Amino acid sequence: MTKISVIAAVAALALAGSALAQTVPPGEKPVDPYKQSNANAGATPITDPSVWVAFHGKPGVDRIVETFVERNYADPRVKDFFAAADKARLTRTLKEQFCYILGGGCDYTGKDMREAHKDQGETNKDFNAMVENLQFAMDRERVPFAAQNKLLAKLAPQQKDIVQR
Repeated sequence: MTKISVIAAVAALALAGSALAQTVPPGEKPVDPYKQSNANAGATPITDPSVWVAFHGKPGVDRIVETFVERNYADPRVKDFFAAADKARLTRTLKEQFCYILGGGCDYTGKDMREAHKDQGETNKDFNAMVENLQFAMDRERVPFAAQNKLLAKLAPQQKDIVQR
């Protein structure tokens, strides 16, 4: 093996190793490394299994998140916050977060809310518009009002980490 071949082989191994170290789910863009933890979800799971049932389990949560994300991307009040967002990653991590908080047994792999919303400049008005969009999605899934309130009560304290002005 020539010296150039050895250098090329080492470089190829180094590139392969770095690609393996940063696993990016299909359809998502790479992100800077951060500590993954269920604590990043911003709330502890709801322990009442009837709430998970009221959300129609994982398929229901998936539909709620998909409707919620689509509404936020289309809503003139908040769509600018989502223009540069990685929609695939946002959808996946919201599904994980809601599933985790609702006691569905999922792990949350996203960033904490302060880091995820850093430098976006959301106001209380923007936050409230997103809550309205979430309520619409939960209504569409026919989640009972009392169960909706249990999720919203878990999410509400995150407002202090999301609203920046």
